[in-house]
Amino acid sequence: MNPRVDPHLEIWHWEIPLYLFLGGLAAGILFFAALSFLLNREEKASTAVRITPHFAVVAILIGLLALLLDLNHKAYFWQLYTTIRLQSPMSWGAWTLMLVTPLAIIWSALHINTIFPSWEWKGPLKQLEAFFSQNKKWIAWAMLLSSVILGVYTGILFSAFNARPLWNTSILGPLFLVSGLSTGAAMNIILSRDHAERSLFAKIDIGLIGIELFLIVHMFMGFLASTQVQIDAARLFLGGPYTAVFWVLVVGMGLIFPAILEILELKKFKIPAAIPAILVLIGGLMLRFIIAYAGQESRWLY
Repeated sequence: MNPRVDPHLEIWHWEIPLYLFLGGLAAGILFFAALSFLLNREEKASTAVRITPHFAVVAILIGLLALLLDLNHKAYFWQLYTTIRLQSPMSWGAWTLMLVTPLAIIWSALHINTIFPSWEWKGPLKQLEAFFSQNKKWIAWAMLLSSVILGVYTGILFSAFNARPLWNTSILGPLFLVSGLSTGAAMNIILSRDHAERSLFAKIDIGLIGIELFLIVHMFMGFLASTQVQIDAARLFLGGPYTAVFWVLVVGMGLIFPAILEILELKKFKIPAAIPAILVLIGGLMLRFIIAYAGQESRWLY
């Protein structure tokens, strides 16, 4: 009767879903920053390229702190970087963060003048700034690809656990990626002061919400068409203890309602753009928490 293992495994608490949310948020922000730059839309999407990425750095650093707090042996985190195990999602995550974090910091440093207009790098840092500015296109490509890997990884971290039927689905990777992109678009909507840019990301967010709803429905259809343990896992959300909180907070308030508000806003109704964007962020956060806790309740032996 090991309290951490038997009769059920519940050792992942708030730190992990918080990190997964912040990692997905950072992935979405960096993806749109790199994509907008590579499509030569830096002026039309100036907030996405120059301002929002500063928040991605903060999100990554807080997420890393949450991961560190979750570790039982914090002083040995560096051992993750002594090997590369392609079959290990945690190894993938560790090395992806090792790549994404400096890229995000470099991108933020290149656009620090948007936050502090009088800022000026001096000495060797000024030479580094010139070097990175000359190679900004390659940095954007690296950031684009690594942000997609980071967004997918946040779902694969769960789906790799075969012992948890709710997590053992290939849908979680794409679902968490799309959710991260949606939260990244929402951050751009909140921070942008340009109506055309807000409208652009509102349209993008509506499309992403539609994809997210499709993936959620597809995930439950897959569970209900599978073995008994997957059916039992789905029932946690279909009449079980997580039914109300999931369908109300995530699907209703976090997806459908914000999409309706964004559509009404595009139709010239006077709706504060920040309201649906904040609801999307709350829905993305709740999605990670609910999946994390419900997954630890789903098991093979009932």
